[in-house]
Amino acid sequence: MINLLQIVDTLSRTATSQADMNKDGSISLGELLTMGGWVMIPLVALFLVTIFVFFERFIAIRKASRIDSNFMNIIRDHIVNGNVSAARSFAKNTNNPVARIIDKGIQRIGKPIDSIEKSMENVGKLELYNMERNLSILSLIAGIAPMLGFLGTIVGMFELFYRLASTGDFTIQTMANGIYTKMITSASGLIIGLLAYVAHNFLSTQVDKTANKMEASSSEFIDVLQEPTR
Repeated sequence: MINLLQIVDTLSRTATSQADMNKDGSISLGELLTMGGWVMIPLVALFLVTIFVFFERFIAIRKASRIDSNFMNIIRDHIVNGNVSAARSFAKNTNNPVARIIDKGIQRIGKPIDSIEKSMENVGKLELYNMERNLSILSLIAGIAPMLGFLGTIVGMFELFYRLASTGDFTIQTMANGIYTKMITSASGLIIGLLAYVAHNFLSTQVDKTANKMEASSSEFIDVLQEPTR
């Protein structure tokens, strides 16, 4: 056990000294990632895509979820008072999914309730599609990144055994680079996959919350239509 720990420590020191371009006894993050080899290029690309998609979708979903608590009260007052044009104008000038669903319902006033509900449901599906756009990319990255890390493991071991077969020199120095390639790519792939998985689930939860608001507002609007006008 002690010998194994000594070997691991020696490998770490050897690889670190090889990557220490500044010769100051330390290693930067960039130097460490460089030791992962060419597999780190697609992994870094996946990381950047994950960050971009997360913030782009987070901003879009957060904007869509901002619904004025008095919105439905104002719509109800207009509808009950028979002022449909004012209700339509108010909904049309409000920029969020709930307002667009209600606007579609107002346009269908006078038709059977089932027809109104169907029209609003179709708009709701379209709004959900717009909010969920690109979320599948995060799900895909969550599956691909660990596999690329595993590919890096294979590449690292291949480099290790190829170097041993070519040189016949079975030393710590010849083993260090291959093992570090294996460790860095595997760790990077798992971390990126985990980040993409967490980001996907977090955004999906936010979409579900907004969808619940849309459904509640749609039901409330149908109830308003069935109230007697003044």
